[in-house]
Amino acid sequence: MKSIIYVLIGVIFGIVLFKSEAASWFRIYEMFQFGSFHMYGIIGSAVALGILTIKVIKRRKVKSIFGEEIKITPKNEGFKQYIFGGIIFGLGWALAGACPGPMFVLFGAGFMPILIVILASILGTYVYGLLKDKLPH
Repeated sequence: MKSIIYVLIGVIFGIVLFKSEAASWFRIYEMFQFGSFHMYGIIGSAVALGILTIKVIKRRKVKSIFGEEIKITPKNEGFKQYIFGGIIFGLGWALAGACPGPMFVLFGAGFMPILIVILASILGTYVYGLLKDKLPH
């Protein structure tokens, strides 16, 4: 039952990403060229909504739809790992023209060249798994 709900939420999220053009390579390119507010508006509203949602969950002790307590674990304090990770993520996003969510949306929309990006991201995740103990965290 949980899996079906997660798939449905993912499909709805994918449709929203596609219809809002957040999965559009042109919109992503435009964002990295500082040519339009479109993507910054989408990302900014997502961040604001996320902050608000987390505050409500913490204050009201909201439970999941399955009745389980939602536990939000605080992140480790630090600066370097977030900057370094963000730079790598941003470079990959700029080179590929898609971040992880829209990659699968583009595949679902029939853009087959994105399979190269998906396979490269899976390989990158695997390599990170091999090297994570040797990397500074």
